[in-house]
Amino acid sequence: MNGNAGRDIGIAHAAELLAFTEAVMGSDEDALARTRAALRAVLSPEGYVEVAAIIAAFNVVDRVADSTGIPLDDMMVAMSGDVREQLGLARFASSANSRATL
Repeated sequence: MNGNAGRDIGIAHAAELLAFTEAVMGSDEDALARTRAALRAVLSPEGYVEVAAIIAAFNVVDRVADSTGIPLDDMMVAMSGDVREQLGLARFASSANSRATL
């Protein structure tokens, strides 16, 4: 689980949302089934579909950016360093597509 586990970040059902997002982006089918069930238990059917759609849309946009080689500009690299580090973004496989300065 991520570094925000057990932390109140001010978003309803944050733990379930984060776990589901990580499972969707991972390859563990059992974790996906568990987190899907946990999220469906706390959200309406419409809310669950919205969450899944947002994850899918982000994944598509990210893949398009990765495949076209869109780099972060120097200003964004400088401004986002702390946030990227706090979120541990380097742990994701797609971080290999980023410039070495990231």
